[in-house]
Amino acid sequence: MTTAHTANTAKKSAKTSKNKVSKYSKRKVDPAFYWMTVPAAILVSIFLYWPFLQGAAYSFTNSQGYGDFKFIGLKNYIAMFQDSRVGHAYLFTILIAVLITLGTNILGMFLAVLLNSKIAFKNGFRAIFFIPYTLSVLVIGYVFKYIFMTPLPALGQALHIDWLSTSMISNPDLAWFPIVFLSIWQGVAYSTLLYLAGLQTIDNEIYEAAAIDGVNAWQNFWQITFPLIGPFFTINMVLSLKNSLGAFDQIMALTKGGPDSKTETVSYLIFQNGLGNGEYSYQMANAVTFFIVLAILAFVQLKFFSGKEKV
Repeated sequence: MTTAHTANTAKKSAKTSKNKVSKYSKRKVDPAFYWMTVPAAILVSIFLYWPFLQGAAYSFTNSQGYGDFKFIGLKNYIAMFQDSRVGHAYLFTILIAVLITLGTNILGMFLAVLLNSKIAFKNGFRAIFFIPYTLSVLVIGYVFKYIFMTPLPALGQALHIDWLSTSMISNPDLAWFPIVFLSIWQGVAYSTLLYLAGLQTIDNEIYEAAAIDGVNAWQNFWQITFPLIGPFFTINMVLSLKNSLGAFDQIMALTKGGPDSKTETVSYLIFQNGLGNGEYSYQMANAVTFFIVLAILAFVQLKFFSGKEKV
């Protein structure tokens, strides 16, 4: 009797456990909800995964994107690692990605803390700061191109500032600055929004208790605010770096990879030479390599910041 009862209990628990979200959750999910994801999974597979697999297959051929082609093995990958132009594109992409990520998160966190404090018209300021994120990168890119090519050089000449007297966009040593400035100016809005969401989760009683203990504003931030919004910081860092590494519209609008290919990012190089210069299979190899680099960087970021949060 006892054995039969135990067996029936085990069967019931097994049935209910199948419907749980995870072994740590008590919430049950109807199998119908899993079936509802099937159409989305099919569409993602058709328009995302299948093209990626096709591109990876073409990277082992000499295809120009049309006509006949043949299998050539790893020749595209070997040639890519020997190409100084590709190497420069990777270095430049990583450089601006680090600058954009740091600038976006530092400024975004500062604005979020400021907008979360007791200031007048803070809801209006939130709307104003979010406006740049709603605009097209290409549109504001052409606006910034005009600013960096005409008004700023005129201002530099009037103030007798040599480095500002000529357009930064045409200067090989300074052409990176407009790209980074534009990316931070637009990206800081989304970063601020996420940090604001994190700040809303912190109970004010914690700050009140800290004020009683005599904690100053600086200690308040580093010992209370920053640790409690750690998950939001991780999300922001990963998203910012991912978006920065894929910079394309900024390059297209401001510099088109110039001057002298100094501002070519990996994404722009893949597009420009893969579709325009008959290097389709070669740039497919570049795209596959870039995907692997992005995956490794995202994994390292998540492991690093997850470890920091646990500490």
